[in-house]
Amino acid sequence: MFTIEHDFDATIITLVDEGDEAPLQEDVTILAFEDCVTIEQVDPQSDEVLKITLSNRQVRELAMALDLPEGSYRLSPRKE
Repeated sequence: MFTIEHDFDATIITLVDEGDEAPLQEDVTILAFEDCVTIEQVDPQSDEVLKITLSNRQVRELAMALDLPEGSYRLSPRKE
C-alpha cells in the first residue's frame, strides 16, 4: 500500500510494508522537492529517522537502473 500527498513544496509518497511476509519493515517516506528527493525511514532500534538525499539525476539513474542488466553505465548529459 502507498499514499501520495501534495504539500506546498513537495510531493510526499509513503510506502507501507504489509502482508504475510515477516518481518515487516518500517514505512518509507519519499519527499520529492524541486531540486532533490529525500527518502526517510524510522530505525526501530534507535527510533531515529534515517534520511537519504538524492539529486534529480540520481533519481533518474536509479529509475533506469531498475530495468537494466548488470554492468556499468554513464548517462549522456540531458539537453533541455
